[in-house]
Amino acid sequence: MRLAERARAIEPFHVMEIAKAAQALQAGLPPDADPMLYLNIGEPDFTAAPLVAEAAQRCIRDGQTQYTAANGLPALRERISQWYADRFGLQIDPGRIVVTAGASAALQLVCLALIQAGDEILMPDPSYPCNRHFVSVAGGTPRMIPATAEQRFQLSAQQVLQHWTDATRGVMLASPSNPTGTSIAPQELRAIHEVVKARGGVTIVDEIYLGLSYDDAYSHSALAIDDNIISINSFSKYFCMTGWRLGWLVLPPALARQVELLAQHLFICASTVSQHAALACFEPESLALYEQRRAEFRARRDWFVPQLQALGLDVPVMPDGAFYAWADCSPWFERLGVDNSWDATFALMQRAHIVATPGRDFGTADTSRFLRFSTASALPLLQQAITRLQQL
Repeated sequence: MRLAERARAIEPFHVMEIAKAAQALQAGLPPDADPMLYLNIGEPDFTAAPLVAEAAQRCIRDGQTQYTAANGLPALRERISQWYADRFGLQIDPGRIVVTAGASAALQLVCLALIQAGDEILMPDPSYPCNRHFVSVAGGTPRMIPATAEQRFQLSAQQVLQHWTDATRGVMLASPSNPTGTSIAPQELRAIHEVVKARGGVTIVDEIYLGLSYDDAYSHSALAIDDNIISINSFSKYFCMTGWRLGWLVLPPALARQVELLAQHLFICASTVSQHAALACFEPESLALYEQRRAEFRARRDWFVPQLQALGLDVPVMPDGAFYAWADCSPWFERLGVDNSWDATFALMQRAHIVATPGRDFGTADTSRFLRFSTASALPLLQQAITRLQQL
């Protein structure tokens, strides 16, 4: 059977492949062996808030399971709008918000709405692997630009200016970023957008970790800069609803209708049960719980990163958000008998039963030296991981 070019061009999502390999290895371990510690997948160990679960049960019990409008429940779009007002002081028209089947669907809709064959999208290297594949599947070309620790692993306005060509359609950024947990300084993001806007391009910002910001200097939405910026967000991370598959877009007013039409055909709507349940995310009791969890994620970061540093696994930039540690593992290559982070991942898996994510997933600019550790697990599990690394 002949595959389409777009299918043949898709690389494996290595974090998932590593997880499968770890599960296979664990299945063959003797009963008294140390269990695998999974520090690879970016999924909170917390689940949906109690009020959210109760709202989902009511929704099913009351038969509220029919399709919604393609752009989402009006009540949910209004709640999201109010959240921007309360948390960021931003007035976002609910008409600019499109509720989607996770942030992945949001990114797909944006790429299909804006990218044509031959268009180039500038992105930092390292960055989340799925983002570049969304660009490719839409017919565009992701141009990965090396971003160093000195610039917080984020693009600069000067780089965007230098790499802009006649084929460039815009930029796709993430703040805070996966895999580094670092954000773009607001003044630099503004400068990037000015470069893009002056050339008639689009600025797309993945803000799915924005709720999990730990530094007031970076805890600002890109939407504060300009109504023409496109923001992607999600209920998966801050709101701890990964499997519920619910996200949203904030779009320029002129784009909202076109994206709604695409959503009608591609997805019909996001999960009705998830949408009704998500209304409860914005109740005061739920928001207070999410803030407690944010403090816990920060405490995990504050403990885990210095422990890695003490072991010689350097984290060049302290993450200011999300729940990742982007660690240079090259000082350990010799003792592990490897020469790259891909092989180091399997060495740690086999010898310490610790599962991390190799840098290969996130780009090619010096990523072979790095491992991404997820600190989305409970502190006792992180402490076990550090103990095993110390023993190793």
